[in-house]
Amino acid sequence: MMRELSIIEDGAMLVRDGSIERVGPRSEIEPIIKADYDVVDAGWRVVMPGFVDAHTHPVFAGTRVDEYELRALGATYQEIAARGGGIRSTVRHTRAATLESLVKESRRYSQWFLRNGTTTVEAKSGYGLTVEDELKILRAVKQLNEETPLRYVPTFLGAHEIPEEYSERREDYIALVIEEMLPRVAKEKLAEYADVFCEIGVFTIEESRRILTGARELGLGLRLHADQLSLSGGARLAAELGAVTADHLEHTDADGIAALLSSGIQPVLLPCSVYALGHTRYPAAREMIDSGLAVVLATDFNPGSSPTPSILMALSLASTHMKMTPAESITAATINAAYSLGRGDFVGSLEAGKRADFVIHDCSDYREVAYFFGVEHPLAVFIDGREVFRRSSSA
Repeated sequence: MMRELSIIEDGAMLVRDGSIERVGPRSEIEPIIKADYDVVDAGWRVVMPGFVDAHTHPVFAGTRVDEYELRALGATYQEIAARGGGIRSTVRHTRAATLESLVKESRRYSQWFLRNGTTTVEAKSGYGLTVEDELKILRAVKQLNEETPLRYVPTFLGAHEIPEEYSERREDYIALVIEEMLPRVAKEKLAEYADVFCEIGVFTIEESRRILTGARELGLGLRLHADQLSLSGGARLAAELGAVTADHLEHTDADGIAALLSSGIQPVLLPCSVYALGHTRYPAAREMIDSGLAVVLATDFNPGSSPTPSILMALSLASTHMKMTPAESITAATINAAYSLGRGDFVGSLEAGKRADFVIHDCSDYREVAYFFGVEHPLAVFIDGREVFRRSSSA
């Protein structure tokens, strides 16, 4: 089913008040166009839904270019983290930043997403790790939602790492997340979901279970960083708790896949982070799709392990390293991703009644979107029927 894109050759679309009113062959739409309608001619190019990037960390301060260089010299992600780098490095920079500076820098990243054809992103916190700094990040996400055309879906990730000041007091930090952070986030309605980095050396299965149970009791949907660096049991925990998604899954085995399927959980696969870390073990996408799972592709945009907003790169890696067809990849980054964020009735496909979030790609065949990698294919991007990005020229 993920290979069925419902392509309309020589198609057209009627948009009114930001919503799609009608989609069909041009021969059906053209006769109802009136003189005062605005007409956008795609020039026989491919028109697709805006991409929905269902796993990003788009609000942070600073970069980790020094760690990028260290990895090139042979240091591993885990070794750098053990020296106080990794997530903790970004935490130090983000704590020092003001709300205004975070919003300013993140506006720049929002433009990066748009020019790659992404119109909706899931946006995680997780670089504050104090009550006020986590709230600051989520308030930045809220402000970006109001001030930029990009759609943001906020997720609380206070359980992203144990901060340095709690390195000898793990239990105190977990209590802080459950008893103070989560209630504040829920009270202020700053997030729709909660997430935990469930991994050896970060948060254990039991710790993750406690945090996510607390989040669920407060009405938040559950997502989970699972089985990224090891087979830690994260996929099975996601199934046990009824999470909406389990993300990463590089080390998930057949039992984990079966658990996800039995619980109706969507896997969110992040091939760009595997690539950026120099790893070679990609998620078992083929097995997941063949089992019947509604796989999602996302960028994992963040300053450390996946510094890219390009869902186009994720599509390419999905085909070359995870044996997904271009059609499956597009489905995974549009309608499947939209449903994983509770937006499936709203965005993710070009259908009557949905918001008019669409992209004109400078391609004549949809497969070129994944085939020509390293290229920003979008010629123009529309959100709510309004043009929010246009490339200055096209050959």
